[in-house]
Amino acid sequence: MTTRRPPRIAMWSGPRNVSTALMYSFAARGDCAVWDEPFYAAYLQATGIAHPMREAVIAAHETDPDRVASGCRGPTPGGFPLFYQKHMAQHMIPAFDRRWMRSCANVFLIRHPARVVASYAKRREGAEADDLGFGLLEELFDEVAGWSGEAPPVIDGDALRADPEGSLRRLCARLGLAFTPQMLRWPSGGNAADGAWAPHWYAAVHRSTGFEAAEGPLPPLGGRYAELAEAGMGGYERLLAEV
Repeated sequence: MTTRRPPRIAMWSGPRNVSTALMYSFAARGDCAVWDEPFYAAYLQATGIAHPMREAVIAAHETDPDRVASGCRGPTPGGFPLFYQKHMAQHMIPAFDRRWMRSCANVFLIRHPARVVASYAKRREGAEADDLGFGLLEELFDEVAGWSGEAPPVIDGDALRADPEGSLRRLCARLGLAFTPQMLRWPSGGNAADGAWAPHWYAAVHRSTGFEAAEGPLPPLGGRYAELAEAGMGGYERLLAEV
């Protein structure tokens, strides 16, 4: 089903879901402002969780979730016709007001949990299920489906890497947007919209100039990491069925 052209796109995922590359893809269109994880600092402040670069993130970004929400539903920065917001599901804790989401076209980006866990573990040890956003992503999906009356769009990160143009064409059609070839390439070195946390998390995408090639076999996991991946499989498979 194709919807009307949305002024604001809220792209929901967990960490290590090809989400930064997808943000760069939309930024490369030339008609789209982007915002990198608007609620990250507010989430850190509210939860007290210890994350890499925690103090730097809090110092550099808005920590009042109501002010962040106002920005998410407000005018598009720079006067661009489109406003792409890269959101982490785990940041949208129950204490934060979610009514702003109704002003956006909400889209859900997924990736196989084994790949998420393996990638996340390389950058931060000791992850819990809540750090990976599996449960909240499914909760937000159900919430949007409930008030919109239909399942929101879902894009699979593995399919995106295997066939970037096809995946982006399908997503743009669902959103009522024209696909542009500029979405397939971007300059290396990062984006001006990157959050203060980029030095810790974005090394690989900063070296990139487009989506990486399709991935190989699933990474082997054992012990607690295997349990974390298994915990995310039910929600992943459910949303995958909507792609």
